[in-house]
Amino acid sequence: MPNRGASLISREVLPFAMALLTLAGLALLIDAALHFFGLVWVGRWLGIPGTVLILASFAYSLRKRKITTRSKPMDLLRRHERMAWAGSLLVLVHAGIHFNAVLAWLALLAMAVNIVSGLTGKFLLDRARTRLVTARTRLADSGMDATQIEERLYRDSLTYDLVRKWRVVHVPITLAFAVLATAHLVSTALFWDWQ
Repeated sequence: MPNRGASLISREVLPFAMALLTLAGLALLIDAALHFFGLVWVGRWLGIPGTVLILASFAYSLRKRKITTRSKPMDLLRRHERMAWAGSLLVLVHAGIHFNAVLAWLALLAMAVNIVSGLTGKFLLDRARTRLVTARTRLADSGMDATQIEERLYRDSLTYDLVRKWRVVHVPITLAFAVLATAHLVSTALFWDWQ
């Protein structure tokens, strides 16, 4: 049972931030382990399975837009979340802490923004809406009038309104990430030492 006295920020925003920190921390830990054991070359190849996982996660988007009718949307959403997270982890390890390619870093930055916007939808939007409605109902049932309720939930309402705009960022940044990742792949193929 959630703590009814806790604000929307402590109930929803902090777990969201912890999910991001976990992803970044795990990527750094894996990259450090690869360096420690002299397996840096493994990280170079992790971009391929990472990209494949991210591409496979788009089955959810195809189903959502009715391009395909396979599988249940909720099953695809869960798969989308897991595959995109795992793929992003592999791509982050692939990127490592190497600063030698501007195009690759732009693609990585677009992916990071895409991760943030995707997690915003996952962690915040539905939960925030549900909790705000529940809080309004609970306060109304306790005898508060509409003005008192709005004053009491002012910060939570502002937070929810901000979070609701997540799709405005998620879809275009997904396209930007796709373009930049494709350009990175093409440039890598063109300039790769194939000998």
